Amino acid sequence: MSINIGKRFLIVDDDSDDRELFREALTAVEAEVVLYSAANGQTAIEKLASQAIDQPDIIFLDLNMPVMNGWDCLNQLKSLQEYKNIPVIIHTTSSHTQDKKLAKERGAICLFTKPDDFKRLKAILEIVVEKMNKKAVDSICEAVYKYLQLI
Repeated sequence: MSINIGKRFLIVDDDSDDRELFREALTAVEAEVVLYSAANGQTAIEKLASQAIDQPDIIFLDLNMPVMNGWDCLNQLKSLQEYKNIPVIIHTTSSHTQDKKLAKERGAICLFTKPDDFKRLKAILEIVVEKMNKKAVDSICEAVYKYLQLI
């Protein structure tokens, strides 16, 4: 039995509170989702390579992490044939314009700053899940950016 697209997420973040908040928000949006997590880029790559987790349909990647930061993890993901087509959203505390540009150049579909509350995170994940269910991954970032401008 295969799982439909949009049902497997991977959150890579060293902050356990942020991972738990993400889990709660995602479960509130879609209870059927499978959420994998890793505390840094190296752990994420190791879990994928060892097949300890199924290949995710999308990856949310923090930038500032110990062991392997998000930039190095993104570079590795995009350089490996088996992972290069997994959409990656940089989900970080950074709001630097340069980081947004760099994220796109390195193969992420976009970068957005972590919302500071559950309601906003849930709304963003609703957009992501809706776009993934419609197989409209390319329009996720535009929709998220539009939402963030409205709040």
